[in-house]
Amino acid sequence: MTTLTVSSSTQLRDRVRDASARGTPLRIVGAGTWLDAGRPVRSVESVSTSGLSGIVDYVPGDLTLTARAGTSLAEIRQETGKHNQWLALDPHGGDAGSLGATIATASAGPLATAFGGPRDVVLGIEFVTGTGNVARAGGRVVKNVAGFDLTRLMTGAWGTLGVITEAAVRLHACPQVDETIGVTLTGDAASVDRTRQLLRRLSFTPYACEVLSAPLATSVAGRNEALVLFRLAGNMESVVAQRAALVELGQPFDVSADAWTTLRVAEPPGAIVFRVSRHPSEIGATWEEANRIVQGISDALLHATLARGMVRCIVPNTTENVARLTAALATSTQSKRIGERLPEQLWATAFPGRAMAGVGGRLKQAFDPRGVLNPGILGYEK
Repeated sequence: MTTLTVSSSTQLRDRVRDASARGTPLRIVGAGTWLDAGRPVRSVESVSTSGLSGIVDYVPGDLTLTARAGTSLAEIRQETGKHNQWLALDPHGGDAGSLGATIATASAGPLATAFGGPRDVVLGIEFVTGTGNVARAGGRVVKNVAGFDLTRLMTGAWGTLGVITEAAVRLHACPQVDETIGVTLTGDAASVDRTRQLLRRLSFTPYACEVLSAPLATSVAGRNEALVLFRLAGNMESVVAQRAALVELGQPFDVSADAWTTLRVAEPPGAIVFRVSRHPSEIGATWEEANRIVQGISDALLHATLARGMVRCIVPNTTENVARLTAALATSTQSKRIGERLPEQLWATAFPGRAMAGVGGRLKQAFDPRGVLNPGILGYEK
């Protein structure tokens, strides 16, 4: 596959216009860390936004920052840290990923419990449509009013409607105290439900709250037992009170803050990754169902984001595991299944559907009528 790296919106515009004129599908690439995510893309050419890097505007007093799409999350973290600020996005895979790809895929990690996902922190974007038009949506300030919210539309569209070239984001001040604690659980559906019920009763929202299966807890927290991780933040008095409120679940113990980074990079190269979800109030049943799906796979890793009602499953990509999952996912379930990284066989059998049908198809026709941007990645060819 031939790849052209662009360094300006103008270069990208010209590249897309050329591909549209020829009817040649393009694979949109950011830092290249998640190229195996999403459905297979049907293309022979690609365009990389990694050359579109660097911070364009940063106003610490306004808690806003504008950066080009190819800027890594690590660079943004380093720059904002100088002013005791941070961007509350922690997608799985670590900080090597780019800002544009994080927004385009709507990737969220444990911090979504308190801060939401990219849609909640992105203020505005610049993007190039499938017809080669450069457009802007939103703004660079927190208080911004718009009609049709193109910023949210492009967030999570996986580059199928437009290629993000620049984004303005909302920042947050770093807390005085930031602690991670764990509480062991029995690991059954009832214990997960109890944790969710406590989370709803608390007078505060932890920065993050994740239930980990025993195998995953071993690598993340050094304990071979199911547990729940909490990230507590605020001033010293607040964090002490927050910690005391969690005693109802069990005796809290300290965990290294590095646990969150370890969790984000827990999946081995080429792993099968998918999510099952329902309403957050049904997280116990969702946890039970996820465990049933991976039953018999000894190396499977599971973690649940209680506030989102979601269980993420990580399974080594072997012929035997693919066969097991194909059989386990053949039956209908009450949970919604969302694939992240899957072999083509599983996409076809266990995660069918056309995500860009209906309204999505009409949007695709409006923004990319020749179907040149990431065809197939959302189950829509053109």
